[in-house]
Amino acid sequence: MISVVIPNYNGRRYLEGCLPSLSAQTFEDFEVIVVDNGSKDGSCEYVAEEFPLVRIVENEENLGFAGGVNSGISIARGEHILTLNNDTVAEKEFIENLAEAIGSDGRVGMCASKMLFLDGRINSTGICISRSAAAWDRGMGEADRGQYDAACEVFGPSAGAALYRREMLDEIGLFDEDFFAYMEDVDLAFRGQLAGWRCLYVPGARVRHVHGGTAGFGSDLSVYYGNRNVLWYPVKDFPAGLLIRSLPWIVGRSLAVIPYYALRGQGRTILRAKVDGLAGVPRMLRKRRGVVRRVGGREIRKHIRTWSEIGEP
Repeated sequence: MISVVIPNYNGRRYLEGCLPSLSAQTFEDFEVIVVDNGSKDGSCEYVAEEFPLVRIVENEENLGFAGGVNSGISIARGEHILTLNNDTVAEKEFIENLAEAIGSDGRVGMCASKMLFLDGRINSTGICISRSAAAWDRGMGEADRGQYDAACEVFGPSAGAALYRREMLDEIGLFDEDFFAYMEDVDLAFRGQLAGWRCLYVPGARVRHVHGGTAGFGSDLSVYYGNRNVLWYPVKDFPAGLLIRSLPWIVGRSLAVIPYYALRGQGRTILRAKVDGLAGVPRMLRKRRGVVRRVGGREIRKHIRTWSEIGEP
């Protein structure tokens, strides 16, 4: 069985597209869990009335993506966990193609889907990382001309539409709730890679994604958490040698983005993100000790990309 976990915060208008698309799936052995993070828009009432078979977790407060998904995983019955943003609409063979891919090899712990914007441009075909700790979605913003229609290994999946093997999560842990939102999927993918698990990109598993439907694209919330957490995950996850060698790039990028956001009128937000990020470094160093590490720095460095390679498979 696959457990589909959908975190939701005041997203009833998106659930009205997301949940019917799951009802139309060709794959049948799955359950749906909607985790509501304290919505005030009638989301829970809508789900209970229109989709009585969907299980609902009602959190009293907003636990973010990480905490919300973890709440759903805690009651999930499936051997695989499919995380899905509430502002997505899945094609009918979406789950079937992911299930086939993860069943193809016992060392596949993660599967990335093909996420498209509503206008057909690419949103994500997997996560890329750089030595500056910048992380981005492969193919982001490109016209979909079939250039990402071949299955391949990638570093990790965007958790907006990702399948995870429960066995892997039991070994490496769930999403880090300190991250709240943004980069939590990068951290999880990194821990999976360090433990020796593989990630497959599955081009036949397609969803349409509003992108930023809940948090807002470029909002203060996304700027804050994204720029705070980008300091945390390399401290927690990078192999020691890679971390030391990457520090000039990490520090340089962190400083370089400050004037960029200041010119956009988000100067206070970016400064708060960096100050809070630095304050959390000791906690990430403590968490670093608990990360399972079976794969050395040489293997991880194979996944390090540069912006010039962004369009390459």
